[in-house]
Amino acid sequence: MFQFNDLPFRRRLLQLIRFFRGREPIVLLGVLVVVLGIWGFIELADEVFEGDTGAFDRGAILWLRADDDLSRPIGPAWMAEVGRDLTALGGVAVILLAIASAAGFLALNRAYRTMAVLLVSTSTGIGASLLMKQWFARPRPDFVPHLSQVYTSSFPSGHAMMSAVVYLTLAALVAPVLRHFWLRFYVIAVAVVVTGLIGFSRVYMGVHYPTDVLAGWAAGLVWALLCWLISRALLPRSPPSEPNSRSTSVPSE
Repeated sequence: MFQFNDLPFRRRLLQLIRFFRGREPIVLLGVLVVVLGIWGFIELADEVFEGDTGAFDRGAILWLRADDDLSRPIGPAWMAEVGRDLTALGGVAVILLAIASAAGFLALNRAYRTMAVLLVSTSTGIGASLLMKQWFARPRPDFVPHLSQVYTSSFPSGHAMMSAVVYLTLAALVAPVLRHFWLRFYVIAVAVVVTGLIGFSRVYMGVHYPTDVLAGWAAGLVWALLCWLISRALLPRSPPSEPNSRSTSVPSE
């Protein structure tokens, strides 16, 4: 029978209390979001492959198409081009260009540990996305014409996941070196908005179900937060103390 006064249990409990007592609230919030994100992804995947989301997925895609012509998305003609432009922001070429550009900047600034965190987090995120697609092997929507070429399976959305991994990770690495709260908020908000628009564009283009995108966002957010938590442990956090300084360089390591 379980005994509260059991010495090993009490020792582990005290260690856990001491650990959380020394953490910043933002770190604890990050851990909570990671746990909730993992739980949400598992629950969503279970609902999807039991067929419980079929009506919602189909209805959402059809709602974004013209009633008289399923090959035409709702809105003016130029909206289809906007959708293609937005979806390209989460494509492989743009994602790799963003990673390479950021890594080059960090290398020139001698922020080698930050560069390593960026490269490891994004490369492992890309690998995880591809593995999950192969594992789940969900077919793409086939009841509307696709407005973009696709070559992999549907669940989770690689564009949604990788945009969350890359853009949120970049924001998480940049924000700590900014002095003012509103600058940090702006950087993170831009990353969130861009990630959201990319995910929406995948449904608008008819190449993903909404649940694919939700799963991609959840997985990408979890991955980015895990990398952020690791970066807080490994990277120096020493933004300059002078509020009027105009330097925005990343501290060298």
